[in-house]
Amino acid sequence: MHSAYAVELTIYTEDWPPVSFKNGDKTDGMAVDVVEALKKRVGSNAQIQLVPWNRGYKALLEEPNVMLFTVGRSEEREKLMTLVGPVAVSRTVLYTRKGNAAKLLSLGDDIHEVAVGAYRGSIFADTAVKKGFKTLDLASTPQVVAKMLMMGRFDLWSEGSIVVPSVLKEIGHSVDEVEKVMVLDSLELYLAFSSRTPLATIKQWEDALRQMKKDGSFQKIYQKWQPNEAPPLEVVRLGLTAN
Repeated sequence: MHSAYAVELTIYTEDWPPVSFKNGDKTDGMAVDVVEALKKRVGSNAQIQLVPWNRGYKALLEEPNVMLFTVGRSEEREKLMTLVGPVAVSRTVLYTRKGNAAKLLSLGDDIHEVAVGAYRGSIFADTAVKKGFKTLDLASTPQVVAKMLMMGRFDLWSEGSIVVPSVLKEIGHSVDEVEKVMVLDSLELYLAFSSRTPLATIKQWEDALRQMKKDGSFQKIYQKWQPNEAPPLEVVRLGLTAN
């Protein structure tokens, strides 16, 4: 597609199935499939590295030529990085153990006093705080948070609806064992590029994503992984190099 690939990126993702996860000795998932297809189009040979969220996010903020996926959009993040996408849409939902939702909802505004579990540094933790929840119980991964919920350590779990069935399955539980309490937000998920990444490189990835959505290959990947969800068809560039 391009005569020359501008700059080689360091590409990170996290363990967040089915969007991105380890499958044997390879990295798999809906967003991984999209990024692998984009790599071919832009001519990138970078390996996708699956790392803890905090490590990938720290590299994104501090190092040049880093791409991290998938990253939830927020005003704060738009001041720190460039976002290209969306590549997925997820709702930020508060979950509880099955049979618990009615009791929690009957608290009215006092529900904001109930502790919320979320994973450290995530948009799901930030969203709970923005919506008025005062006490957060943070852990390093979504899987640890889900285990803590099922053990009764807290009664509310803030997470992206797109991954909840997979996360629960991974820890030996079923989505039937939890129920939704409330939807906090709808969250678009993006490819994020660090501040010292050349605009020319970012534009190559943006153009490739635009082409994938135009020729239907993006939709095909999305529907393989999320057959009941409508894929996001627009492409925007937000943040530091928005214009």
